Amino acid sequence: MERLGLFQGYGVELEYMLVDTTTLDVRPIADKILERAAGAIVSDFENGPIAWSNELALHVIEIKTNGPATSWHGLAEQFQANVQTINEIAAGFGARLMPTAMHPWMDPLRELQLWPHEYNPVYEAYNRIFDCRGHGWANLQSAHLNLPFASDEEFGRLHAAIRLVLPLLPAIAASSPFADGRRQESLDYRMEVYRHNSRRVPSLTGRVVPEAIFTEADYHREIFERLYADIAPHDPEGILQQPFLNSRGAIARFDRGAIEIRVLDVQECVVADVAICEMIGAVLKLWTSERLASYHRQQRVGVTPLADLLVEAIVKADEAVVSSPELADLYGVRRGATLREVWQSWRNMVHQELGPKALTPETEAAWDVILDRGPLSRRILAKHDHGARSVPDVYRELCECLKMNQMLS
Repeated sequence: MERLGLFQGYGVELEYMLVDTTTLDVRPIADKILERAAGAIVSDFENGPIAWSNELALHVIEIKTNGPATSWHGLAEQFQANVQTINEIAAGFGARLMPTAMHPWMDPLRELQLWPHEYNPVYEAYNRIFDCRGHGWANLQSAHLNLPFASDEEFGRLHAAIRLVLPLLPAIAASSPFADGRRQESLDYRMEVYRHNSRRVPSLTGRVVPEAIFTEADYHREIFERLYADIAPHDPEGILQQPFLNSRGAIARFDRGAIEIRVLDVQECVVADVAICEMIGAVLKLWTSERLASYHRQQRVGVTPLADLLVEAIVKADEAVVSSPELADLYGVRRGATLREVWQSWRNMVHQELGPKALTPETEAAWDVILDRGPLSRRILAKHDHGARSVPDVYRELCECLKMNQMLS
């Protein structure tokens, strides 16, 4: 099968919680939902252009493009039709879908149930080694963006570009300000716990930002071989010695010719998730085509300044600042510029370089909200703090946002 080249297709994966309709407590019934749809308990269910699948936790279900999508037009509508179908099935069990990247009051020590069917040995291996009864394993929902490459040259260019953009993603996608029933210090608390969840074998996650590697051979030698060696003492049966073991914020999938970006919190509705993914794709086009900086210059950026910026973005989201002179110069902003300002600059560059209609109207409208009112975490906190509304009330409204495919304003 001929592989797709840069930006010839897109893969989007969205994870959602299944919660009780009345209490909004998590409901571990993903297997029942899949069974009702497929007629048998399965790990994957194909529903035309969209597929459903299980995740590690039994209260999480994923919907994703069934193979690469070739256009952003109509993609949100395809996802939304499946959200509606799952909600209809879940209603029969007294449940519904809840968006955002973390359940605000789930107790993972008490409530985690692992997926008990196909692939369970993989999940049990992770649980035995890392103890998945923590937020970084049991309570997190992300959006994944998969971007293709057809050659080693394209892989290098795409990986270089993704490394530069990745630290700025919490600024636009943070949606996890609550956990354990209280507000957390980080606006992207999912990423805060995620970056520590493999501490027993630190090489799995590294510093989240991938190393400066630009060929498949180097990637296998410097990342995969190291991961497999480090996990081997804990995994004598070799169950986890697969590419999925790599837990960086962007991982190379040479088996399918794609890089998967994993640091995006899932949003309140599919139109917001698709808008964020579409903009990331457009910005990466600018980087890979060297419109913003030469490929050679991109390759020279080390892990440390990018990882430091990511940590600040996890805490402050759009109000984090670019303090590194190297990165400020590379991003084309003044030192001390906020990440919101960087994204505004990149949006303008997309219009200038790719044309005023480079993005779908739905994406443009969603970005007006994100840049004007901040990422979802800020809008959640505004509802809670300034509106004096309880956390359950805010998250009930978020469930309605997902149901109606409307952004939280």
